[in-house]
Amino acid sequence: MNVDDVTKLKTESRNPKTTNIGNMNGHKVAQLINSEDFAVAEAIEKVTGSIGDAIEQASIKFQNGGRLIYIGAGTSGRLGALDAIELTPTYGVPATRAFGLLAGGKKAMYEAVEGAEDSKELALEDLKNVNLNSNDVVISLSASGRTPYALSAIEYGNEIGSLTIAVICNPDSPMAKTSNIAVAPVVGPEVVTGSTRMKAGSAQKMILNIISTGIMIKSGYVYENLMINVQPTNEKLVARSIGIIEQILKVKEEVAREIFNNSHKNIAVGLIMFKLNLSYEEAINLFEKNQRNIHKIAGMDK
Repeated sequence: MNVDDVTKLKTESRNPKTTNIGNMNGHKVAQLINSEDFAVAEAIEKVTGSIGDAIEQASIKFQNGGRLIYIGAGTSGRLGALDAIELTPTYGVPATRAFGLLAGGKKAMYEAVEGAEDSKELALEDLKNVNLNSNDVVISLSASGRTPYALSAIEYGNEIGSLTIAVICNPDSPMAKTSNIAVAPVVGPEVVTGSTRMKAGSAQKMILNIISTGIMIKSGYVYENLMINVQPTNEKLVARSIGIIEQILKVKEEVAREIFNNSHKNIAVGLIMFKLNLSYEEAINLFEKNQRNIHKIAGMDK
């Protein structure tokens, strides 16, 4: 990639509003960066259509047993890994069904691995090592939309028949043109030229929040607006789980606690037991039969 190619990217252009930022005090710097960040939500508002497409199509793959595989380099890759990791404690998604792949491997989560993002072969190797298949969803991230590692993941995903989603910040990029779905908000030039961990990174994080949350909602991991697959791994989450049962079933705390314990600390199963007057064994079997999606069970949305 030559100099002209880089400087023509929207994410690499200079921001005329911040050319004097080096002479500002800390208060002015904070105000200016914050004002620039308003552009992020505005840019995302313009691409909610493609985000919605990603939710609809990815949720079908996920409900049919597919995996959410986030892949990228540098900041983009770390944001993908973070989104994947958070799905386990929040929604009880096994780490085998949502995970991140970073250019340079696990080491790249904590330190820069020079040159890894430029290797298309490395992406192929990483995806082959996890046995990418046509049921999977590849969420490839790159601010520029042309990072070789991230682009290669899209190309290989297309070849295999996976759903490929590009989360990028340059709509006229190879990843936008190659992916099944491109989510490409134009956030404009960064406060510090080329520092895409700022507005571009914030946009990618917000988009990932929306996509993964949408997939979880569509897959039955949310009842009303409450998380029903929380993993109660500490006292706070146990209390939250009991509180969720209280709110949904409109019962007292002691009743909610009994339901929670009788359901082996599984909120969704507890709701099924209570609403349909079933034993634990009957409720868990019904839950599994309906792909662990509570909304597919007759009588549960009343």
